[in-house]
Amino acid sequence: QVQLVESGGGLVQAGGSLRLSCAASGPIGSTHTMGWFRHAPGKEREFVAIINWNGGRTLYADSAKGRFTISRDNAKITVYLKMNSLKPEDTAVYYCAISRLHSVGVPTALSAYEYWGQGTQVTVSS
Repeated sequence: QVQLVESGGGLVQAGGSLRLSCAASGPIGSTHTMGWFRHAPGKEREFVAIINWNGGRTLYADSAKGRFTISRDNAKITVYLKMNSLKPEDTAVYYCAISRLHSVGVPTALSAYEYWGQGTQVTVSS
């Protein structure tokens, strides 16, 4: 079956950087939209950044613009999230997801994504 495995989370001081990775395996191919979402305590899961199948379209949440960069390597079926200038409010569990229904578009609704990873914790200390 399709599996997504995130890595790269951890504890970092405010202003620091982290690079998250998410590798997909199984019968998934590479022509699909991938995204990063996060879930902070007391809040709903929200989208952070989305990238379409060839990287030609990306979309960032306002909170991520200018600080985070999403990219992908289709040969490895891996999506990355480089996070710079991290803030305490970025603390959350970060999840990657795949939308097989979409390849060109960059939907932000959670319901558009069929496959999810188990999440990786990012903690930013002040």
